[in-house]
Amino acid sequence: MPGPNSRRERRHARRAAGMMESALLLLLHFEPAHGYTLLEEVGEFGLDAMDPSAVYRMLRDMEDKGWVNSTWDEEQSLGPPRRVYRITDVGEKVLAAWIQDLDETRKMLNRLVRRYRTHMEVCEGKHYARSTETESKGL
Repeated sequence: MPGPNSRRERRHARRAAGMMESALLLLLHFEPAHGYTLLEEVGEFGLDAMDPSAVYRMLRDMEDKGWVNSTWDEEQSLGPPRRVYRITDVGEKVLAAWIQDLDETRKMLNRLVRRYRTHMEVCEGKHYARSTETESKGL
């Protein structure tokens, strides 16, 4: 069984981090939100296991890129002021481009999975044996 640092888990963590920006932009496309609210809502996309400090760092980076902006909310909080994040026009364009890219990727993945499943049905779950000639050449 793969350990906590398995290649698969590292790949999943990288993929999740890559998806987080688009998920945050999508949530902010619906309405402005505090970072804490965003952290709660990303669970809908399977991204709830991310370190909160990494998400806040990502929001700051997105603000530096001009994708979101933030203001201090001093009225709605019982405690100290909190940042309210909003998507910008640039952020909306980035989100639209990512969604188009994800849609194209989904189509490619669907074709790959469909081809695999068809192959598995035809060969009854077994791969095709190598020919004797291929084996004798060490391939």
